[in-house]
Amino acid sequence: MSAQPKIKVAILISGGGSNMLKLLDSMGADHPAEACLVMSNKENAGGLVKAAERGIATDFVDHKPFGEDRAAFEDALIAKLDAAGAEVVCLAGFMRVLTPHFINRFEGRMLNVHPSLLPKYKGLHTHKRAIEAGDSEAGCTVHVATAKLDDGPIIAQASVPILEGDTPDTLAARVLIEEHRIYPEALLSFTRDLQGKTPS
Repeated sequence: MSAQPKIKVAILISGGGSNMLKLLDSMGADHPAEACLVMSNKENAGGLVKAAERGIATDFVDHKPFGEDRAAFEDALIAKLDAAGAEVVCLAGFMRVLTPHFINRFEGRMLNVHPSLLPKYKGLHTHKRAIEAGDSEAGCTVHVATAKLDDGPIIAQASVPILEGDTPDTLAARVLIEEHRIYPEALLSFTRDLQGKTPS
């Protein structure tokens, strides 16, 4: 019986891509998935250089020339993802809100990491909101992305205590450590399940 082909994963970033690097480094020889593309909406995103140094194909689609035409921007993204053969898409600090047009194209095959214990604090400024609410803990969530913002089935969560004197920045730094841990674990379990559903 021949081994199943690896599931091709594309990672979307906008900045330095620290979560992207953890995902790339986790996809070793015995992993059910492999990275086929790292793509950004910014040509100068630092993570593109780091991915290229690891031998991963990189590309970008600048959102600015598209103005308010989100569908055209997303069509350009989709064309590059299709050309790379992407079967799963991981959002790793991709700072563009994606519309149902894009999300439905990869329905059930797109993961996102969000810096809160969903369903709490969807959207931005999660750490500031958790501190101001007097919460005793904060954390992060990896979930299947759906057309609703920061919604969809949860794959993994991790929590950290909110300490006296915490600022949004100090809390974010501790949460990021957990993001780096659970996102690769979630991708592994997700692609294992996906591979198990694929006829060999």
